[in-house]
Amino acid sequence: MPHNALYTDLSCYYDLMCADIDYKTQSDSAHRMHQIFGNGGKRHLDLACGTGPHIQYFCATNYDCSGLDINQPMLDIAQERCPQAQFSQGNMCAFHYENRFDLITCFLYSIHYSGVLKELAGCIESAHGALEKGGVFFFNVVDRRQINNDLFIQHSINHEDSCFTFRSAWHYVGNGEKQTLNLSINKVSNDSQQIWQDAHPMVALDFDELQDMLSPYFEVHIFEHDYGKIIPWQKQSGNAIFVCVKV
Repeated sequence: MPHNALYTDLSCYYDLMCADIDYKTQSDSAHRMHQIFGNGGKRHLDLACGTGPHIQYFCATNYDCSGLDINQPMLDIAQERCPQAQFSQGNMCAFHYENRFDLITCFLYSIHYSGVLKELAGCIESAHGALEKGGVFFFNVVDRRQINNDLFIQHSINHEDSCFTFRSAWHYVGNGEKQTLNLSINKVSNDSQQIWQDAHPMVALDFDELQDMLSPYFEVHIFEHDYGKIIPWQKQSGNAIFVCVKV
């Protein structure tokens, strides 16, 4: 996976960038899906865990949590936030643990950080190998066929006498297995302004391709991208939650 200097240098601002995310509802959704489809176990691994906000909620639900991320500054913050959890630096496309897990999660479309289909296949294989029988691999994903390059999300937040504006958008050229997540951060302090911009390389695929990759390893269930409800995917929207059960 590519090293990303923006996330390393600005890891202390990561929680501000994600301040509008409802981590509890997302975590509760994965927990609920595991109760329905999983084996009932409590060993949890969060891939691309960042600073650990999802893990914080799983720990509160009595899971035995671990987190994996490629970015050590993020993990340092996560360890301080969740001292009872175990964190390790590594590549989510090629990982191995001695002990197996009952639930593996990957939130915030981070599965796309695999970069290319070959690496995504490695992530799927690694997750399968790390799960107990009946364990669940839970993640969200975007279908490249539904990406609108004109759409973006943006929010602003005040922090330590500065105003931060965060903006992110998907971009897909229309062919191939690569798309980008374009990110910009605008920091205004008194009379000064700083701007960071970056394009994160992401793997692009459609849901049919993804199901073909998953089906040799998992029983696959697809749901609408609504963490507060359980609604089977209606094959219209370009965002979905995948619940994959190791059989």
